[in-house]
Parts: sequence; C-alpha cells; structure tokens
Amino acid sequence: SVNTQPLDLTIINKNDRLHFHLSGTNFFEEIKDKQFNQLQPVWNQALISENEKVYRGEYLAYQLFKKYSNGTPTPDEDQIPEAIHKFARSRYQEGYTKGIHDEDAALILKELLQLHEHIDLLHFAPKVRAAAQLFWERFLNEEQKALFDQQLQSAGVILEVFPETQELEYLIQQLESTIASWLTKTKLFHDSFSPLGGQGEKKTHFATKIAQYLFAERSANTQFVLSKEAAELHDEFLKHLKKKRAKSKYEQSVKNLQQRPSDQFRLIQKWVQAFVEQCKVDHYLEFTEETSVTLLLGNLKDKRIIQSETRQKLAELHGEHSSFNGHYTLDYNAFMQRLEAYESEVVPQFQQYHDLKHQKTEAFRQQLRLEEFKPRVLSSFVRNQLIDQVYLPIFGDNLAKQIGAVGENTRTDRMGMLLLISPPGYGKTTLMEYIASQLGLIFMKINGPAIGHQVTSLDPADAKNAATKKELEKLNLALEMGDNIMLYLDDIQHCNPEFLQKFISLTDGQRKIEGVYKGVTKTYDLRGKKVCVVMAGNPYTESGEKFRIPDMLANRSDIYNLGDIIGDTRAVFEMSYIENSLTSNPVLQKLANKSLKDVHQLVQLVYTGSREGMNLEGNHTPEEINEYVQILQKMLTVRDVVLKVNLEYIRSAAQADQYRTEPPFLLQGSYRNMNKLAEKIVPIMNEQELQTLLLSHYEGEAQTLTTGTEANLLKFKELIGKLSEEEAARWKAIKATYVQSKKRSGSQSMAQILRELRAFTEGLEGIRKVLEGK
Repeated sequence: SVNTQPLDLTIINKNDRLHFHLSGTNFFEEIKDKQFNQLQPVWNQALISENEKVYRGEYLAYQLFKKYSNGTPTPDEDQIPEAIHKFARSRYQEGYTKGIHDEDAALILKELLQLHEHIDLLHFAPKVRAAAQLFWERFLNEEQKALFDQQLQSAGVILEVFPETQELEYLIQQLESTIASWLTKTKLFHDSFSPLGGQGEKKTHFATKIAQYLFAERSANTQFVLSKEAAELHDEFLKHLKKKRAKSKYEQSVKNLQQRPSDQFRLIQKWVQAFVEQCKVDHYLEFTEETSVTLLLGNLKDKRIIQSETRQKLAELHGEHSSFNGHYTLDYNAFMQRLEAYESEVVPQFQQYHDLKHQKTEAFRQQLRLEEFKPRVLSSFVRNQLIDQVYLPIFGDNLAKQIGAVGENTRTDRMGMLLLISPPGYGKTTLMEYIASQLGLIFMKINGPAIGHQVTSLDPADAKNAATKKELEKLNLALEMGDNIMLYLDDIQHCNPEFLQKFISLTDGQRKIEGVYKGVTKTYDLRGKKVCVVMAGNPYTESGEKFRIPDMLANRSDIYNLGDIIGDTRAVFEMSYIENSLTSNPVLQKLANKSLKDVHQLVQLVYTGSREGMNLEGNHTPEEINEYVQILQKMLTVRDVVLKVNLEYIRSAAQADQYRTEPPFLLQGSYRNMNKLAEKIVPIMNEQELQTLLLSHYEGEAQTLTTGTEANLLKFKELIGKLSEEEAARWKAIKATYVQSKKRSGSQSMAQILRELRAFTEGLEGIRKVLEGK
C-alpha cells in the first residue's frame, strides 16, 4: 500500500490535551505548557473570524463598520456589496465564501449603519448609560461636577468649530481615571465589565465607555438619553407596584438607604429584576440598570426618550451558524458588545495561539530533525533494468511480509527483515530511499558508524558522545512513531552484534522491541503496523573482521548482495553499470533524458554493428547518434574493467588470510567508480587515452593503500592484461615473498608454543620433586 500523506508535524487536540503529532504515524506527545493552557478557549477555533458566538459574516460587517466609524467615507447603500467584496478579497485567511458571507455582511452592515445614524446616543450600551448617570448625579461631588461640566461644555464649543480635533482626549482620560476609581471603590456594575483579560483591564474598558458617553452627552449640553424600553419598563414597574399596593413599601425600603447610594441602587435593581422575572417580560431584561437609575434619580421627565428601535429583524441569511437558525435579529448594542469583546479578547488569543503553535512546532521540528526523515531521491537516480526486473520484485516480496500487501492475500503474520550487503558504492541507501519514497514511508536512516562497536544498548542515556546519542534518539523516535516507517540501519559492520540482536524480536512474529523514549522505557508492539526493517552493510572492509550478524537475526532475514550477480541476471547486472553512469557523462545525459530504451538499442548497435530493426523513440540527429555510439563503445570497455575489479575485490575479501597465495586485493569496482570514469570519457578519445584514464584512476585509488599500493596496482594490471615483463617478474616475486612470509609467521608461532609447553613441563617436574622430598 502507498501512503500519499506527506510527513509533517502538527499540533492536535486529543482528549482535551494538546499533542504534537507526526502525520501518518502513531506519534502523539503531550505538550505541557502554561501558555497553551491559558489559550484553551481557542484550541478548536478554525478561523480568526468565527467561533461559537460570532458568525464570520458578522465579523466582516463589524470590520467595515469600524473602518467607516473611524473617518473613512461611508459608501452609498448600493456600493456596500462591492466595498465588502473588495475588503474580503485580501483576507483569505478569514475564510469568507463569495456569495455567502459577503452578501450576509452587506445585509448586516447596511442595517448597522442605519441604526447607528438614527439611535443617537443609544449606540452606547444601556449599562454604560446607566452607570454614567449614576456616577454623574450621585457620586460626583458638586465641585468636581461643576469643573467637569464647564470643561465638557467648552469642549463642545471647540468641536463645533473643529470637529476633527483630537486635542480633547485628555478630558476623556481624566473622566476615565475618576470613573475607574469609583468602580473599584463601589464594586458596582461588576458583571458589566467587558471580558478583556485581566480584571483591571476590564474596569478600564468599561470606564472608557462611560467617559466617552459622558463626553458626548455633556459636551452637547443636552439631557441624558433614555431608551423607550427603559421608559416603558419604568412605567410598567410603577403600575405593577400600585396594582399590588406595594409602592409605599418599595419607597420606604429605598428611603431607609438614603445615605448609602450604592446599596440603594442595588436594592432598586433587585426590585426591578424581580418584576421582570415574575411578569415574564424578558425583553426588558437588558434595560433593568437604566430603569433602576431613573427610578433612583426620579428624573424621568428630565430625560430625552429616544423612540428609535435598536433592534431590527433581517431577512434570512445565507450562511449557517449556531447563534442563529435562519432568521437573524440585529441588536445594535448586543452586537457591538459581542464583537468588541471578540476582537479585544478572542482575536488576540487566536493570533497568540497560532503564533505560539508555529514557534513550538518549528522548535520541535528542529529538535526532531524532521527534514532528515523525508526520503529524497537523488536527481541522478536511474531506475534501470536490474532494479525493475530483479531488485523490486524480490524486495517487494520481503516488504509484503513485513508491512503487509493490499488485497485478499495480505499476510497477518508479519515478520522478517531485509539485509543488503555489498562493497561501498552500489547504491544500497539510494535504492531503499527510492522505494521508501514510492511507498510513502518515512525513511528513518540510522548511521552505523555513529553508533559504533561500543554501543550495545538502545538507551540514548548510555551513549558516550553526542553523535551516538542523536542516532539512538532517532531510532527510538522511529519506534515511537510506530507506523508507516522504514527503519534503515546503514553500515551495520560498525555495530556491535549485541546491539543488532536487540532487533531479533522485532523481525519475528512478535514484532516487539524494547525502547527508551525521553528516559522512559517502553515495549513497542508493532504487530499489524506498517513498519519494515532494513539493514545494510559492507562485510568487505577491514572492519569486516568485526562484522558479525547474530544467527537468529540472519535466520529471519532475506539477504542479498547488490554488488554481485544474482542468479542468471548477469546481463542486466552488467548493463546496470552503463545505465547508472548515463547521467554522469555530459553526452549520454542528453540521451538518458530523452529515452532509456534508446540506450539499450544503441548498446546493441555497438555489439552488432548493424542498425537493422533499430527504431529509436527520441528525436536524435545522425551526429548525435554517432557521438552516443562512440561514447558507449568506450563505456563498455571501461565497464568490463570495472566489473573485473569488482569481482576480484569480492573474491579476495571472501578469503581467509591463512588460505591466501597473494596480498589482499583492495581496489574496488563499484557504480561509484564507474560514474567517476564515465564523466571523463569524450567521443574523440582513442584506445591509448582510454587505457591511460583507467590506469590513472586506479593509481589514484591505490594511493590510499600506502604499503599495499604496489601490489594492488600490479594485480590490477594483471586483471586487464597490461603487465610488462618487468612488472610480471616483480609481481611473481611479491607473491612468493608473501607466501614465504606467511609460512615463517606460522613457524614462529609453533616454536613459541613449544617453548611455552617445555617451560610448563619443567614447572610440573619441580613440583613433583618437592612433594617427593616431603
């Protein structure tokens, strides 16, 4: 099965806890952070423009209303839809759908502007107006009131001449400071503070609204306004008291608190609220404070009663939201309070939450080194015949056992491991990374040399250095992911067999392994999971003496040597040298980009010299074809030499030292060698130049062998039949000396053993004489 979901790190809400999650895996790690917990109300909010209380069409209308309220010219009614459409076009992150949210916003905005124009100072909330009147009439001493009144009326004169001036803000700030102190002292209107964060901020916001209302009211030197609903509630309440013959009791209870105006107001408020609840006139509920203040002050006749409605029913909206069911009623004050609170609290929280998510995600992404786990196929990778016809089928069979195949024939007994061995340079890692990318598996490459022979535990705490610790952490992270993983252990010849045997239970039917993630020991059960284990190694290096794979692990593995011929695949194996080096040669790179099938036909042309039946897919000029053929002729010559070197390297490395008749052959003939040579081949190169290229290449390779340089170069020349008589004699002498040296070394070892046995016998003889003397 193929996973098409790319690996990514996200934050999700699981069981009311935030977790880091790697997509496509079972990796969930809880985030323990106080900042995240404080932002819990917006965890599940998808858009900045909408939550369970605010509809995004409302938010869009409010944004434009606020813009027009701040001095931007208001468009004509028929221009509002286009203005909204233009405004919403650039705010794609807010999730507006054309024809739905823009039309709803236009409907709401039109009505909002009309209400604002006709309701006068009723655009301040009833509680704000009530608090302002109570503060002004009962809690502001006469001296302060006279001073403020004089300043406010003077401000009104200035505004008549300079309506756009901002120089009077200081007066609002003075009022605000005085009102905030009053609110703190009396604790009145505590439940009316707009939810803006800290308690102090809530008071400040409410005090600002009161100060703005008083400035607007007193600078115009008019009577305090009163909504018609508050006036109606005032009259209905008094009528009800008269009907119940309770008016005198009410008046006496209020009179008893004459010297305590705060308690007096609270008492009246309770009377009015009781009336609203008992008489089921809930539509008056939001006007109880305004009515209570009017009753307390007894100044109904002195107020300007505004008859305009602050509510308006709208036509059915196109969008859907939990706050309305088709029919929508616009309540100006409730709308403004709700949207102001949303913009002041929810929007900053949403932005803070997503900024924090981004910061935490990026930090954790770097900590995990997540980019390293995504398979990236080299641009030079060629899917040759050997891969198509040999490797993919046999590797596919192994992966079917490990991760399961799609369909009725899928195995439930998932087990096994894929073990790849070869000399270096045969693309073991590149091939498995390609397969991982095709299957959509996370490619978790563990670097064997970084782990080393000293490590026997999977616990990162036991690591002796930072590099080893990182690799073990990566290994345990792969186990923690637990799904959609290719666990690839590279260069395992550098690993301790005791370390490798930890994977035995992961490769049998149990599919379990003991791991340690962030200091916690865990047993990972990967039965039924899409997890495969691949190990790769080079048993032919000098450290191959330490290369031991536990028998039980080898027994569970499918083992393939990518550097040797598998079965009867000699032809495709030899051809793979040519195919893999196409992109290294500037001339053949053009051919490879046009058609890989043409390569095989041109190689056949080189072998046979006949163009009969040749039908090239690509569009090639005769000159290009001649160049291709000349290059391929030389490439085949080079291929044959490199292949001889490869086979001799493997044959020599597989021999035990005691059976050798000549020095070990350490030169290599891998794909990497072929690519290095292919990039230097040009069409005009003659046979002598080609032989010089080959010899120069391997002379360079041999320089790293120090004392073995001469012997390896002579062996190389013997392989390609280029030994001179002098070199042949020298090579014969070297082999003879090597054999004699091995014999002397063996004789010396035997003599040393005889001397030790003689000394031991003499010691025993001495002990016998001592015992007989006693």
